[in-house]
Amino acid sequence: MTDHNSRQPTAGHRLILLLSLTCGVAVGNVYFPQAISPLVATGLGVSPGAAASVVTATQFGYAAGIFLLVPLGDRLAPRRLIVTLLTLTGFGLLAAGAARALLPLAAASVLVGVTTVVAPLAGPLAAGLVPAERRGVVGGTLLSGSIAGMLLSRTFGAALGDWLGWRAPYALSAALSLTVAALLSRTLPATPPPARHRYPALLAEPLRLLRTEPELRRSSLYQAAVFAGFSAVWTGVALLLTGPVYGLSARSAGLLALVNAATMLCTPVAGRIVDRRGPDAVNLVCFAVVGVSAPVLAFGGLGGVSGMAALVAGTLLLDVGMQSGMVANQVRIYGLGADVRSRLTTAYMTCAYLGGTAGSWLGARAYARFGWSGVCGVVAALTAVALARHLAATRVHRQDQVRSKRGPLPVTSGRVTGCRPSTDDCSS
Repeated sequence: MTDHNSRQPTAGHRLILLLSLTCGVAVGNVYFPQAISPLVATGLGVSPGAAASVVTATQFGYAAGIFLLVPLGDRLAPRRLIVTLLTLTGFGLLAAGAARALLPLAAASVLVGVTTVVAPLAGPLAAGLVPAERRGVVGGTLLSGSIAGMLLSRTFGAALGDWLGWRAPYALSAALSLTVAALLSRTLPATPPPARHRYPALLAEPLRLLRTEPELRRSSLYQAAVFAGFSAVWTGVALLLTGPVYGLSARSAGLLALVNAATMLCTPVAGRIVDRRGPDAVNLVCFAVVGVSAPVLAFGGLGGVSGMAALVAGTLLLDVGMQSGMVANQVRIYGLGADVRSRLTTAYMTCAYLGGTAGSWLGARAYARFGWSGVCGVVAALTAVALARHLAATRVHRQDQVRSKRGPLPVTSGRVTGCRPSTDDCSS
């Protein structure tokens, strides 16, 4: 696969910031329903459990959208695809806000989830609009926007819902989605689609890429393992904070997550380091940071002020390590080829979400059997798996470099002798 970046127009700083804002708006559409679920239950006169199905419907739609629509980023013109999806998202949000019963709300939420997959499309698009040496910082900037959308949508969604009712966050999100769509329709360059494959072939391609691209496999393993640990912690920390050790409300977990907004400042820095030192160096540091977070988090089981301080510090370390590692992984896979970036992203993010799902399951089981220390053990074990794979890849890479410096082995009678007179004993 080859990179055709030289054929693309170069993106300016304002366009990258607009794409970052777009990622935040799109990702926020997935997460703000979590904060207003109790308000939906009251407003529609249903049980809290039934209202939570709206959240599930949105997340299910998002997962389906990643699989079904993100590969189209390699088949359709990016500007038309992204603007169309944002417009459909806006209409879906308006329909959700106008719903008078739970079933129409859930159906509209599925539509919102399916069409709001703009962030996975914006990353490959931005990677093709900048030189290779800027992909790290650009990827970090877009990831900062996604993190901001994930964190701030919950906070402002809950506040706006408490003030004006549960329909208000849907109306505001619809207005933001449609506004961003209008801005992108005027500012995104009209780049041609990189491929002309039929749609069924596009859907099958992520599996083929996972089979044939070792760098994609290890990047996917890294993110799946670390994201699994991340999900295990945030599944367990809600149980810890609402349990007898702290005795807090469920909202406290959301406030703890808001502390990690500092990660928005770290991902662009991680991107600059990736541009200078390469993805492998950043991955190694990120594994160390995530590994250190496990014992720090373990002190959170003590309770009190010191325990809460440990939870804040530990979750911040975990989040910084996970998100910075994601920047490194994305830069690595985007370098595999400009014509398949959306399909690479589909494979990568599918693996990451599968890891996150498994992590949530492991976190709940570990907490039920071993308590909070069991959750921290899951983080340590998953990090060790990823680190071992990384060290093995680094060792192979160094061996390949040594072989390339030595040059080809001498050939005698049409076969490789397997020895070098200057270094080996060839007397036999």
